[in-house]
Amino acid sequence: MFEDLRFPLIAAPMAGGPTTPELVAAVTAAGGFGFLAGGYLSADALSDRIAKTAELTAEPFGVNLFVSGGSATDADLGAHIERWRAEAEGLGVEPGEPRWDDDAYAAKLEVVLARKVPVVSFTFGTPSAEDVERLHANGSKVAATVTSPAEADRAVAVGADALVVQGFEAGAHRGLFADEPGAEGGGAQYGVLSLLRLVAARTDLPLVATGGLVHGADIAAVLAAGAVAAQLGTAFLRADEAGTQPAHRQALADGGRPTAFTRAFSGRPARSLVNRAVADFSATAPSAYPEVNNLTKPIRAAAGKAGDPEIMSLYAGQTYELAGSGPAASIVERLQVEAREAATRLSRLR
Repeated sequence: MFEDLRFPLIAAPMAGGPTTPELVAAVTAAGGFGFLAGGYLSADALSDRIAKTAELTAEPFGVNLFVSGGSATDADLGAHIERWRAEAEGLGVEPGEPRWDDDAYAAKLEVVLARKVPVVSFTFGTPSAEDVERLHANGSKVAATVTSPAEADRAVAVGADALVVQGFEAGAHRGLFADEPGAEGGGAQYGVLSLLRLVAARTDLPLVATGGLVHGADIAAVLAAGAVAAQLGTAFLRADEAGTQPAHRQALADGGRPTAFTRAFSGRPARSLVNRAVADFSATAPSAYPEVNNLTKPIRAAAGKAGDPEIMSLYAGQTYELAGSGPAASIVERLQVEAREAATRLSRLR
């Protein structure tokens, strides 16, 4: 699936805008592989983006879907709603409805089946064994994002063809199957190299490493540790082809902000640059996804239009300050050079 790439690099699916058909096409043209982000899109919008990407590249690409966490939360959202209502008033917008939904999972599954997407990856859980069988029968390979050895076991059990092993260094949402409300970061935290080695010890499936990888030496490191490819997201947030909002780009370029896990924006643990919303709302933010995400969505959108980074979800990995900018092709080229230099340094082990 990924073993034959000219360069073992995958552009991560970054939902909410950063991942575009143009970015996916540029990375595939440069010898890597790209995933479209299906999260938060309607089924029709996803279908359109798949069609657009297919117009831009004849190379294979993938689509990522969010797996529903099941029934709605029973968390008390009242205080969090009021905090965000005050922000909404300042921007002249109304908060969103804090409702539960399944991100149109079933409809989007039908889209990737109809479009015969070569690789379909899943985050926040695994598809059912029946869904995996349907995808396999349609000619698609299945990848599952895992954040622990136990999650890896579950993904293997339903028939996944590959595992995307996500370390806690990753930006944006952790791919946790279940968010533990009392746990920082929502559950067990494994660094990408530790988790890669633990998962490799229990399965022979191809492993893709992800989490805080922004340098070619990072790619070389995870390949040496047993991965068949490295998946990078933060490294492409400032690519010319990315749909990252200008205020988000500027905050990344400015640097200086630490990152932290927060449920403030979505109700699910996600790594963000620390801004006022993260600092003020995280401690009392409920574990309530996607209710909180739906609540804050119009407020964050208004903040983005206003160029106010203090109440935007500035998602990024721990090493964001080392990421560059420019055309995606030049970013891939830089990563290739750095990876080769790192591989040369490994010759000292002879």
